[in-house]
Amino acid sequence: MLFNSLQFFVFFVVVLVLFYLGPRAWRRWVLLLASYFFYMSWNAKFVALLLTLTAIDYTAALWIERSEGTRRKRFLVLSLAANLGFLGFFKYYNFLAENLVSLLDLRPHMFALSIILPLGISFHTFQSMSYVIDVYRGEQKAIRNPVDYALFIAFFPQLVAGPIVRAREFFGNLFHWEAPTSEEQLRGVLLMFLGLTKKIALADRFSPIADSYFRNAAGHAGAMSAWTGAIAFALQIFFDFSGYTDMAIGMALLLGFHFPVNFRRPYLAFSITDFWHRWHISLSRWLRDYLYIPLGGNRHGNLQTYRNLMLTMLLGGLWHGASWNFAIWGAYHGALLSLERIAGRKRFQDPPAWWLYPFRAIATFVLVTVGWVFFRAATFADTRYIIGQMFGGVSGPGDIVIPIWLLVLVAMSLLLAVAEEKWEGIERLARAPAWAYATALILLLVSVEMIGVTEQQIPFVYFQF
Repeated sequence: MLFNSLQFFVFFVVVLVLFYLGPRAWRRWVLLLASYFFYMSWNAKFVALLLTLTAIDYTAALWIERSEGTRRKRFLVLSLAANLGFLGFFKYYNFLAENLVSLLDLRPHMFALSIILPLGISFHTFQSMSYVIDVYRGEQKAIRNPVDYALFIAFFPQLVAGPIVRAREFFGNLFHWEAPTSEEQLRGVLLMFLGLTKKIALADRFSPIADSYFRNAAGHAGAMSAWTGAIAFALQIFFDFSGYTDMAIGMALLLGFHFPVNFRRPYLAFSITDFWHRWHISLSRWLRDYLYIPLGGNRHGNLQTYRNLMLTMLLGGLWHGASWNFAIWGAYHGALLSLERIAGRKRFQDPPAWWLYPFRAIATFVLVTVGWVFFRAATFADTRYIIGQMFGGVSGPGDIVIPIWLLVLVAMSLLLAVAEEKWEGIERLARAPAWAYATALILLLVSVEMIGVTEQQIPFVYFQF
């Protein structure tokens, strides 16, 4: 079930009705069974994998809490090995096999397997690992009720593509649950429709443009074609992923759970450092807390800080997918973050003067867009060709592959983002008079109806991760 389908909305309404009208003692079971039903609607056989990892980490956390000395570390290693082992097999086996075959000059596809990537495995493994690590560090009590822990892993609003929720955030909501206030209900509904509009009316409009360009970049030669093709994907992935997380946060809020913000207008960032404070925030803080800081962070001199940044972003790139392009994309951002550190950390963390801000924001967007080419291109050869066209292609200027009317929508979205940056419009609308709130919802629905892609259901980009 896709979030942008009528089937899912019917499912969610049924869950809401059962959750609020049934006995309070049943509510966790309602959410857990709904979450497993949602997961099984994609591929029922993988629920066994989800249950296995849930059982391993639930048990490992209890053992860690009850043990002392080196035994605690052994149970931690067991849990991490299970999570990374499953993730590594399903996500990276064929990538490693292909490179081994190439290195040893063996027959192509000699070790290849027909592996289907389980839905949301990258997200729920990171979420589960953070819980076990927090128990090991003494920052989280081990959960005694297996139903509670299973719900933490499988909770359907964020199961597939985040945000990655910390255990203390989720269980704080679960154990001290309160019905959402009327303002929270209005905000939850607004976020759901905002996310749906981002997905159907914007992301799905840019999707065929980006697909067409990256599928045949040579057929759209020229710098203008390359830049607008890359920008089409930059806009697709933002509206797609932030649309998903808006819907996830809104649904969770209607169920009484408060999820952290995952996007904060990243294309208004004034530096790459600022970009990663705004883009996929839950992943950024996960990488910081469970990888960058354990590696040493910035505590052991500049050279080790740059090394830690590079390793963190390189592994963050590989988390997204099993290809050298993803690794290079991560290394590219690691290098940019390191260069900003070298140039002066404070300069790239604090907002610049108002007159300098637009130039810094444009420069950051250009750097991020170049990075998206590595992320989206199918092969490194395609990446080299496209970037070559972007910076001095010899085939002429090429065409603008984005229709003008879509560029007008982008300009309007940019103005709204600037306004949201200053006035926090979503928060204000939830407290606004009924006519203003209703007008906003009607505009969103009209946008979906008039310009949305409703004849087909295009999966969310991050479902493949």
